[in-house]
Amino acid sequence: MRWWDIDPVLGLERDLFPDDAWSRGMFWSELSHARGAEANRRYLVAEEDDRIVGYAGLAATGATSDSGAAAVGDVQTIAVARSHQGTGLGGRLLTELLKAATAFECGEVMLECRVDNVPAQKLYERFGFVPIGFRRGYYQPGNVDALVMRLTTAPDSGSAADSPPVQGTEING
Repeated sequence: MRWWDIDPVLGLERDLFPDDAWSRGMFWSELSHARGAEANRRYLVAEEDDRIVGYAGLAATGATSDSGAAAVGDVQTIAVARSHQGTGLGGRLLTELLKAATAFECGEVMLECRVDNVPAQKLYERFGFVPIGFRRGYYQPGNVDALVMRLTTAPDSGSAADSPPVQGTEING
């Protein structure tokens, strides 16, 4: 995702998350950490016929080359246009985020998911995420609880990033 993608992403964001959509400033802030030597974010868009049909973002925190400690990845967002839901695009976006988490040397990846978003929860479970708790009233203004999920990576666990591609949809960073 680049700055010129923000307007179409905002349109999709408002359609999919009308009560708690991110602002333009939130996307600008995240993208400001996605490039350069100190980059700790990875944001992607999925395009079909020159139209953005999905996007996703990951933040990595806590790693320093001197400390030897593993970073923690946090899935910031995944969104798929209604016309592309159920096509595997969400899994493909998540796959790319997990590849980024590997590149950031994350030992685990966290995320929050609305408790009423069962399809997303099932997607995350297919990739090995497990529920670890709740954040009460996390999504505002609707006061909807978030299910907190975690994926712990291990060198011999294989890669969740081996999902088959979805034809006709290009994912760009």
